[in-house]
Amino acid sequence: MEYPLPYRPTPAPLRLLEVLEPSGGGSGRHFIDLCRGMHLRGHHVEAVYSPVRAEESFVRELKAVGLPAVHAVDMKRAPGPSDIPVFLALRRIMVNHGPFDVVHGHSSKAGALTRLRLPGRHVPRIYTPHAFRTLDPTLGRGGRLIYGAIEWGLAWFYTDHLICVSDDELSHARSLHMPDERMSVIVNGVAPPSPDMAATIRASFGIAPDAFVFGFIGRLTTQKAPERLIAAFRHIAGSVKNSHLVMIGAGEMEGPLRQAIAESGLQNRMHLTSAFTGPQAAPVFDVLVMPSRYEAMSYVMLEGAAAGKPIIATDIGGARTVIGDGHNGFIVQNTDDISQLAKAMAAAAEPETFDKLTAAAGMLKQRFTLDVMLDRTEMLYWKLAESRRISAMA
Repeated sequence: MEYPLPYRPTPAPLRLLEVLEPSGGGSGRHFIDLCRGMHLRGHHVEAVYSPVRAEESFVRELKAVGLPAVHAVDMKRAPGPSDIPVFLALRRIMVNHGPFDVVHGHSSKAGALTRLRLPGRHVPRIYTPHAFRTLDPTLGRGGRLIYGAIEWGLAWFYTDHLICVSDDELSHARSLHMPDERMSVIVNGVAPPSPDMAATIRASFGIAPDAFVFGFIGRLTTQKAPERLIAAFRHIAGSVKNSHLVMIGAGEMEGPLRQAIAESGLQNRMHLTSAFTGPQAAPVFDVLVMPSRYEAMSYVMLEGAAAGKPIIATDIGGARTVIGDGHNGFIVQNTDDISQLAKAMAAAAEPETFDKLTAAAGMLKQRFTLDVMLDRTEMLYWKLAESRRISAMA
């Protein structure tokens, strides 16, 4: 359930602490947009990020926002003994730089470490998972039970509000028996990407202006399944003439992916780089392809939609919110069998189909705006901060 658009409140600015572990990708995009948006609205915003998995472009952009303070804390994705000093470091920030009106943890690790606390009166804690770990289809039954139990316990006993970024993610949270009255959906929003860099990026790869470009944006991880896309492009490269694949991202799979490209014989038509951001790259593509194994509501999908691009995606969280299958893109089966993905890519490149998909995509460019996301998040912040003030006076 989404909060209705609010009136703009006028009390004193809020003091907000935003915390993120995977510093990059879609969650990083959301984090920077939220920090910048709240900062520009006059709130005191401090940010905590982890340099362990941080993308250089993320760090540069976050520091350029001009927040009163940006803190680097070495959070690691996997649970372990290093979580104890991280927990203590976050507590020191809350004490030494507070008091804060709201603490907002993004991603499972930051969400857990910011929410854990002693019982009693506390600063409201908000959690945005950006895809529950339990959505991962490669996670075994034991792992799903363990992570599900952890999320359930944190949701019931330590969370003042949980923000889901799609109806699919909310349904998943309900399947884990989380408290419905403390959850809501606030869909991510984006500013329309500028096409200014499109010609430059194409030229940097030696791609002709009339070439057909399939694009990928995302972390190079098993979640995003970039190897599926490389395999699918190899499958259709012979039949879809004058086509290229441009992949924007970095991550632990970069080495194997570069090797797969080198062994493909298509090195001049497959291009992998982390030199550009998603908003810069989206206008370059003719079709955005998302072969992910799981998502909640991908920022990349929204950036592609805001750029007016047809999208091909596996049947992941948020896909049916953004994509009308056969209307402005295609939704394909979420499997390592790439035949359906390859078939959809070939179909999208056919001139008549491409023109139809592009026309429909152009009509949907304004559906997911950044201001709507900021309005709804700000309203939630005010609601929780006010509830705490009333409780403190009682």
